[in-house]
Amino acid sequence: MASIDLTVRGAGIFGLSVAWVATQRGARVQLVDPNGPAAGSSGGIVGALAPHVPENWNPKKAFQLDSLLMAGGFWAEVEEAGGGTSGYQRKGRLQPIQDDHAMALARGRIQTAAEHWQDKAIWEVIPAQGTAWEPLSPSGHLIRDTLSGLIHPRRACDALVRALVAKGVNIVADAPDAGAVLWATGVAGLAEMTAMHRRSMGNGVKGQAALLDHDARGLPQLFAGGVHIIPHGDGTVAIGSTSERDYASATGTDAQLDDVIAAARKAVPALADAPVIDRWAGVRPRSRSRAPMLGAWPDRAGHFIANGGFKIGFGMAPKVAHVMADLMLEGADMIPDGFRVEDNL
Repeated sequence: MASIDLTVRGAGIFGLSVAWVATQRGARVQLVDPNGPAAGSSGGIVGALAPHVPENWNPKKAFQLDSLLMAGGFWAEVEEAGGGTSGYQRKGRLQPIQDDHAMALARGRIQTAAEHWQDKAIWEVIPAQGTAWEPLSPSGHLIRDTLSGLIHPRRACDALVRALVAKGVNIVADAPDAGAVLWATGVAGLAEMTAMHRRSMGNGVKGQAALLDHDARGLPQLFAGGVHIIPHGDGTVAIGSTSERDYASATGTDAQLDDVIAAARKAVPALADAPVIDRWAGVRPRSRSRAPMLGAWPDRAGHFIANGGFKIGFGMAPKVAHVMADLMLEGADMIPDGFRVEDNL
């Protein structure tokens, strides 16, 4: 049997994506997760691939821009290889403008988006058209950007699993380390690293989300009422999410989710009577620096970390996968400042 080049521990979005890119490059990969693929927060339902505002530019925003622009090709290759459906679409996003202050900010960002996004996407202010799939806007205007995409997290992970299996990579519950070892173990991994150091390396933040029976497929996502409203291609709409540092149950939903649903229905009247068909909760890994934590594991030769995706893990995954494959397979360190494991020590 051929020797293993890379052991990936953790079959969430970071682990699956890195395994996929490494396999594409010819590496022999084993993927290990005792709970199976997408068992944690990567098995969610929202999937907003939305950029940070295009101002106060920094390496995190530049990395995110690159990754969002890579997403179309990345997911097309995954789907072609395994026959799965990720739910990826790039249909942009609409946001209401509340008042004159918000209008001034929105208009100011037109220029910074043009500067940083260049000709790859636009940020603009448009008049509300009065269509059913629009958030209510007190100013009568909306922000529209063409960079935002969406994905169905649970289905995207399944598509990655199918692509890996088609390449001969299976997910196993246990296996000894072989080759380089990547730890993409989410909240549990943050806890393990914290126990080995003098300060917190990060923590889990719970999120609750809902799925509504409303067909808005092919339309842009919305951000209104403080919530993401995502029209999936299967004729459902995902609503999310909460951000909870303190919680009794990692997977239980409660009145906080009811408030999120109510906010979405108030912001978008088209959702007023849409039945709730699923409620979901999970705990997302947030690193201490709040950026993805990438790189070599200090004092553990041959071991590496990809963790801390938090709310932007699916949007960051295409570039995270390539950067980690560069590092582990080729020794090329392309990790930007602010993303390094050492930044959290």
